[in-house]
Amino acid sequence: MAHYLSYASPASAGSITCPFEILGVLIARVSGRPLGTFLNERIFEPLGMKDTGFSVPASNRDRLPPCYRTDPSTEKTVIWDDAHSGIYSRPPVFEGGAGGLVSTVDDLLAFSQMMLQGGSMGRERVLSRTAVTLMTTDQLTTEQKRLSPFFPHFWDTCGWGLGLGVITHRADLGRSPGTFGWDGAFGTSCWADPAEDLVGMLMIQRTPATPAYPAIIGDFWTSVYQAIDD
Repeated sequence: MAHYLSYASPASAGSITCPFEILGVLIARVSGRPLGTFLNERIFEPLGMKDTGFSVPASNRDRLPPCYRTDPSTEKTVIWDDAHSGIYSRPPVFEGGAGGLVSTVDDLLAFSQMMLQGGSMGRERVLSRTAVTLMTTDQLTTEQKRLSPFFPHFWDTCGWGLGLGVITHRADLGRSPGTFGWDGAFGTSCWADPAEDLVGMLMIQRTPATPAYPAIIGDFWTSVYQAIDD
């Protein structure tokens, strides 16, 4: 189990995250139930994602490791969020549509496979094929990318679909164009590559010291693609 979908994006990315917060509120109001309940009924349960939610019950907290960070004053590694008393130890006041979920490798694999299969998993149809196509197609203009940088050159090889990052250009040995996913604020990286029929996940439980991605993420994806043997 890992802190994953905590997309605590920088303020400069507000133009991306804010619409999803509004969408989360609209879903809750239209469906007449909390967002977490709706997600569980419509997505998590059909896909067998039994360990994904906005908080972790006490019976499962021993499976959730702490999240670490580097103390800038001492440069030592310290606990940033503890599993038993941190933000996932209790339900949030606001279940946000832009992030805040905790999940597992198995659950994320199920969701990624559903996306790779055009919105279905086995006999369960979660999303329409056209919805998946829209979600995994870069929707940002050049001007939008210029005005909303996560950090310098972030958008050089990446775009944004409907709730997912999309690789638009291969600049190294890493992810193929068309690969979709995201990198969580607590260090997790999860992307699915339709061209290679591949899902890769890295869970390091460590929030980056700077807005830029830690080197281990690039090294991980380079290793993944170098391991492909046709």
